Amino acid sequence: MPDFSVRARRLMKEYKEIQKMQSSKNESVFTVELINDNLYEWHARLHTVDPDSKLAKDMIELNVPFILLHLTFPDNFPFAPPFMRVVEPHIEKGYVMDGGAICMELLTPRGWASAYTVEAVLMQFAASLVKGQGRIMRKPKNTKEFTRRRAEEAFRSLVKTHEKYGWVTPSLSDG
Repeated sequence: MPDFSVRARRLMKEYKEIQKMQSSKNESVFTVELINDNLYEWHARLHTVDPDSKLAKDMIELNVPFILLHLTFPDNFPFAPPFMRVVEPHIEKGYVMDGGAICMELLTPRGWASAYTVEAVLMQFAASLVKGQGRIMRKPKNTKEFTRRRAEEAFRSLVKTHEKYGWVTPSLSDG
């Protein structure tokens, strides 16, 4: 039976719009695909970051064609944010935390607005990666995988911290 929920309609619409964009441009900043035809679980590939950034240079030098992201959309989407994490490559700084969790206010219940689109979230992530001086880790310090469970734990912990202390843009030296 088809799902006509607000979540399903909204995601179908966004997915179709992004697909249309992907097919009309030769080079997309990002591309998305459903995981196992599941409308509520997407892979996004961020192909392009600010070309002047060290991250862009890392991508060229290490032959990394894209940054792979995993998005899951909760039952109450678009009234709650998707959970988004970096799958690969391992990124240090750039507001990417343990397990690939992403430290961005708009991905938290308090920072989220239902008007935000997946495209806006991905573009914001691309900007914060560069702003936070993200780099591709040459040799992972620890060989711990970027897993969903570790990302979820790190994300819960950073949300608690920010709810307690607020969201301030850290100085660059804090990373």
